[in-house]
Order: sequence, then C-alpha cells, then structure tokens
Amino acid sequence: MLGYHAIVLHAHLPFVRHPEHPKFLEENWLFEAITESYLPLLEVIQGWQRDGLNAPITLNLSPTLCAMLRDPLLQSRYERHLNGLIELAEKEIHRTHWDRAFHELAWMYHQRLSRARELWHACQCDLVAAFARLQAAGRIELVACAATHALLPLMAQHPPSIRAQLLTGRDYYRECFGGNPRGVWLPECAYAPGVENVLQEANIRWFILDTHGVLHAQPRPRYGVFAPIYTPNCIAAFGRDLDSARQVWSRHEGYPGDPRYRDFYRDIGYDLDFDYVRPYLPSPDLRGFTGFKYYQITGDTPHKLVYQPNAARDAAASHAAHFLQSRQQQVAELASVMDLPPLIVSPYDAELFGHWWYEGPQFLDFYVRKLCCDQHQIELITPSQYLQRHPTHQIATPSTSSWGEEGYCKLWLNESNQWILPHLHVAQERMTQLVHRFAGAEGLTARALRQAGRELLLAQASDWPFILRTGTSPDYARRRVKDHLLRFIALHEQLTATRVSEDYLQRLEATDNLFPNLNYQYWA
Repeated sequence: MLGYHAIVLHAHLPFVRHPEHPKFLEENWLFEAITESYLPLLEVIQGWQRDGLNAPITLNLSPTLCAMLRDPLLQSRYERHLNGLIELAEKEIHRTHWDRAFHELAWMYHQRLSRARELWHACQCDLVAAFARLQAAGRIELVACAATHALLPLMAQHPPSIRAQLLTGRDYYRECFGGNPRGVWLPECAYAPGVENVLQEANIRWFILDTHGVLHAQPRPRYGVFAPIYTPNCIAAFGRDLDSARQVWSRHEGYPGDPRYRDFYRDIGYDLDFDYVRPYLPSPDLRGFTGFKYYQITGDTPHKLVYQPNAARDAAASHAAHFLQSRQQQVAELASVMDLPPLIVSPYDAELFGHWWYEGPQFLDFYVRKLCCDQHQIELITPSQYLQRHPTHQIATPSTSSWGEEGYCKLWLNESNQWILPHLHVAQERMTQLVHRFAGAEGLTARALRQAGRELLLAQASDWPFILRTGTSPDYARRRVKDHLLRFIALHEQLTATRVSEDYLQRLEATDNLFPNLNYQYWA
C-alpha cells in the first residue's frame, strides 16, 4: 500500500419548510435530493456493507438538512411526492407504449422510483437514522457542520456568532447521531483565523479547506495538500486535491459532461402538454422539473439523442477505471518523494452524485469496488483514521480562503448580496446584548430568546447570498433573508420595549421549528 484516498461527501440544503401552503415550490429541492442523491447513495453504501467491502467514506449531513429529513410534515410530503412520481411513471408507460425507446425509459424510471420507495419504507422514512446505523457499523464517518451553513469568515468581527453556529451544529449532531463528531465541514470550505479556537472548544479534531487555504499557510507546508497540517492549537486541516476535483467537477474536463450521460435540463415537465404534467410539477402554476428526462447530453446542440442507460453505465465504469488509474499514478509519484504515505482528499457536494450527475452513484460504486478488489496501492480512509495512523504533522496557520468563485468568499459577498451583511452585523450585536440583558431567563422570555437565535441563524445561511449571486431563485432568497431579520427585529422589540406575544411566538416556533434545544447562551 503506497497511499490513501479520502472521499468526503457534503450533503446540504437550506431549511425550507412552509406548513402554511399545501405545496411549495422550493420544498421540492429536498424531495429531488432525497430521490436522486440521498437514497441512491444510501443504497450504494449498503451494497458495500452487504458485500463485505472495507470502504469507509466520510459524509456530512448538514444540521438544516437533518432537521428537514427528521420533520414529520416534510416526511409525509415527500411520501406524497414520491407516490405522485410513481403514478406519473405508470402514465408514461401507457403514453409511450408505441415508442420503444421512450417506453423502456419509462419502465426504468418506474423501477427506480419503486425501489426508492421500498428503501424509504425500509428505513422507516428516517434517512438520518439510516446513515447513523451505517456509522455505528463502521461503514462511514459522519461529521458535523455549522448550524445553518453560515459563511464563518464574514462573522470574524463577531466571534460569538461563529461560536453559536459551530456549537449549535455540534449539539444537533449529538442529538441526531449520538456521541461527539471528530471532524467538521466548514461551510463552503471557508476559513479565517480564529475559527479553530471555537473548533477546539467544540472538541473538533479536523476540518477541510480548499487547496489554496493549505498551500498559502504560514509556514509553507512541506507536503502541500497531501498531508494535513496542524493549526497552532493542534486542529488538523486537510486540503482539497485539485486533480481529483477537476476530473469530477470541471465543466470542460469533468466526467459528468460526457455526451453519453443523461441530460439534466431536458425534462418532460417542459416538453409535454402542461395539463398532463401539471399534477406532478413542483408548482401547479409553473412548468418545472419532474425528474423524467429521456435524452442524453449528446453535445452542444439542441438536437438530443435518446438516453441509453447501458451506454451511460459503460461510461460510468470507464470513467471509474480512469479515475482509479489516475489516483494510482498520482500516489506512486507522491510516494516516491514523501517519507510518509500520501493522502488524497476529495471533497464533493453529495448532490452532484445522482441529482446533477445522474450516473454519479454508479460511478462511485464502480470506483470503490475497483479500488477494493482490483489493486493494492491505494486504501480508502477517513481523515480521522489517517490521523490515528499518522498523528505527527507540521504546524502552520492556514490562509483565509473558501472554495467557489476566485476562492475568497466572492460568491457570498458581492454587488448582488452585499446589502445583507450590515443587517446581520446589527442583529448579531443585538443578540449578544439580549443574552447579557436576560441572563438566567425562564419561561416565555427564554422561549423568545431561543426563537430569536433561530431566526438569526437562518438569516445567516450562506445559501441566500449564493442564490442571489447565481440568480436561480432570487426573489425567494431575498424574501427569506428579510423575513428572518424582520422576525428577529420583532422579537427584539418585544423583549426590550413591549412584551412578548405568546401567539406570535407560537406561530414562529411552529414554522421555524429547527434546533428545539437551542442554547442561546452561545451568543454571550
């Protein structure tokens, strides 16, 4: 064995829950991810367990995602959504009866959706518990994340907010999975000096940075990103490997762009008669994705070829073999110049596998099976296991950094979303003032303080400025930021100038109901 490979999957969605509406467009983000990414990934990992493969990977389920996955309302709505898709598959089987290519694809979707429903019921509609069982069996390592995926460097001027984000995330990890997390996923891999102090308080042992966050550390790391560095307070920082990232992520060089793979954007929600697909659309008044896509990428042309599942499967197997060969070559070259086994760290968004790249779970399955059965140069490992085997590393201070556009938080602070930050600064200071003013609060006052903390955490989510930058759902993102800030302001006003309205508080508690045991003292 020459070296190690650590695959780290980060599963995250913003907290979207609207009990006031029977059907809500943005709740579909969760439903699509469950069907196309989380259930397929669960099935793949369970397959490794069934076949006795030693294939530990690292997975982060963000606190907001866990809160939604555990919510009875959203669980029941997902069940309704999945049943609707199976009903649509049955209609498609009849509609395409005389068109063999499309008919076979309709059957494919019916079989996959039926299998998804079986797995959903097998884990009793609780994916969080299902992944917790895999961790208990030693098959995966689950790591923590900040409470609402806030961009921590933008809070550097208010350390209590960083503390509240990370410690609330740690607490919710305990509630979901039992025990303490050893690692943490810093949202957007974003780091600024001082974050490690809160990680030490939370008893976190390691985190992941983008490549330049480690390469620009002081002093410069001897082994680059192929071994961790320790911050001065002995928290390990692992750097992302660029080569394995580029092969999967790159728009031009990455595997998902292969013309044989399924085209993400061509969907019957846009192609077929509106009244026919309307009952199955995320919003009954707007065309949108159903998940039924019958064409392959083909190339940069509007004329798409019909999707061929067997050809796409062959492509996934070929790309997995190429990926393994590339890692073997990479490890062999590194091992020849390093005096400890090199570690390749490959962090990815979990939703890439299955949702954006339909064949992604197949690719991952092929790669892991080939790695475990066809070679002896590379071993799959988690960062925690690597630190146990190789505990001695260089001490250095990482550089302020993030992943994404230009690598220094530009996606989350630019002309489209910079208006958010001053409002957050005021609310953060006011939250700390409230905690000091009402030390030892009980009853209604304590409930109001907890809800004020929830609203502030939700307003801090990195998802809203990201959406404003990309323009995917800007009106919704803008409204969410304003709603949470206005709710926080109202609670602050009630606590400091008037009196707490229990009716108003109950409405907020019923809507933004995550983190029931929130400790508002973290803002002190």
